[in-house]
Amino acid sequence: MRLIPTGHALSIFLAITFTLCIAWGLVAPPSLHMHGAWEQLLPGFEFISVSSFLLGLIESYVYGWYIALVFVPLYRLFNRQIA
Repeated sequence: MRLIPTGHALSIFLAITFTLCIAWGLVAPPSLHMHGAWEQLLPGFEFISVSSFLLGLIESYVYGWYIALVFVPLYRLFNRQIA
């Protein structure tokens, strides 16, 4: 497993997921919103302004890289072949 493709894939996945959740929050009734969870997970994010959305998008992308930086070395460690 390679770090750079995994980092980009996870980051884009989280950015797309964040965008879809925000879009859902704009059209769904308030009882079905996810913005409360995003506000707790992403420092500085508040529902909804353009600057807050961009901040959440950047933070989602950074979280993807954080996951990759932790996960890929762990995967490599536990995937070693015993010779």
